[in-house]
Amino acid sequence: MPETSEPPVSSAPLGQLDPVTLYGILRLRADVFVVEQECPYPDLDGRDLEDGALQLWIEEDGRVLATARLLSEGDDRRIGRVVTSRDARRSGYAAQVLAEAMRLAEGRAIRIDAQSHLEFWYARFGFVVTGPEFLEDGIPHVPMTRSAL
Repeated sequence: MPETSEPPVSSAPLGQLDPVTLYGILRLRADVFVVEQECPYPDLDGRDLEDGALQLWIEEDGRVLATARLLSEGDDRRIGRVVTSRDARRSGYAAQVLAEAMRLAEGRAIRIDAQSHLEFWYARFGFVVTGPEFLEDGIPHVPMTRSAL
């Protein structure tokens, strides 16, 4: 029986991304967050351009299937824009991207603003709720933190 392997998680700062890959990342974020979730919001918020910001993604056959971004916030890190294409959900790709982002955070505390319905999914990775639920662009979220290791 042939061995199957998971596609690797790639990472790079915005300035080092191939334009086709960048397009795939931004397209996936817009397809899910804006179109599927019916939530027009300013995805291009300038944070992708910050020093230390990394884009993470999984692609197969030239198509981005999952992505996230890792940001520096002082001594802490922030993971956001975690998203998987509709046809790749339940593949484990979001968990792969999140695990790589946590590895790249180099033992620092990590903050996220999780959509409330995903609170228990993030808890599997050691994140705990650190404040009250709030609305962001009309969607309930909870602040969560994973302590520095």
